[in-house]
Amino acid sequence: MTDESPHTAPASSGSARVALSASDVNVFYGEKQALFEVDLDINENEVTALIGPSGCGKSTFLRCINRMNDVIEGCRVEGRIELDGTDIYGREIDVVQLRARIGMVFQKPNPFPKSIFDNVAYGPRIHGMTRNRSELESLVEDSLKRAGLWSEVSDRLNEPGTGLSGGQQQRLCIARAIAVRPEVILMDEPCSALDPIATARIEELIDDLRENYTIVIVTHSMQQAARVSQRTAFFHLGNLVEVGATDQIFTAPKDKRTEDYITGRFG
Repeated sequence: MTDESPHTAPASSGSARVALSASDVNVFYGEKQALFEVDLDINENEVTALIGPSGCGKSTFLRCINRMNDVIEGCRVEGRIELDGTDIYGREIDVVQLRARIGMVFQKPNPFPKSIFDNVAYGPRIHGMTRNRSELESLVEDSLKRAGLWSEVSDRLNEPGTGLSGGQQQRLCIARAIAVRPEVILMDEPCSALDPIATARIEELIDDLRENYTIVIVTHSMQQAARVSQRTAFFHLGNLVEVGATDQIFTAPKDKRTEDYITGRFG
């Protein structure tokens, strides 16, 4: 799998269930508005790719979905984002529990300075998900298997996670995210720091994971969006310009701005 030879991921089904729904979302950093009236549905068990030029708002929108913008001073989010019909910005929402339901994988692998085992066990421990050591070991093993890493690290679980290669570290971060059994996984350019072979492994993993999770990925690579996603949303200057089935967005975009970006006229 290289950027030179993209293939398009399987199309989404027409009867997909909406897992996340954003309506009239505006985001401000102080006086500056970063997102304008974004309406976007994210389908269950699909990969939705957010594409667009740098600074267009795609990562800002991604951070809205698990309230990571809460930690940015001066950031204000307006509008409504629902997870399974519940407004995630409602006063009754426990943000810690929300972030367990909506996991996040960042641009650069960021394993904790702990053992491989403790990286994955961290979330289940703080959320009280297991009753004993045996259950915890089983959950760690299952998470590492789902992240495609178990066969490579099963004999060195007590070694530091930071000693793994970049691609392995990113899969460890994915294992850490899925260990708390989220419904949604957010990925912010998860392959941008990886070589082509590690990138291919992560892309294969994303395709496997969508059987059990809803995935939203920000990517600067249109070829990657074409390979891994079923739906694509194009952002430009803080606006959601167009969203649709990935093959339609890449072969027959409805908006000229989308076409210009995809054909390389700007970006």
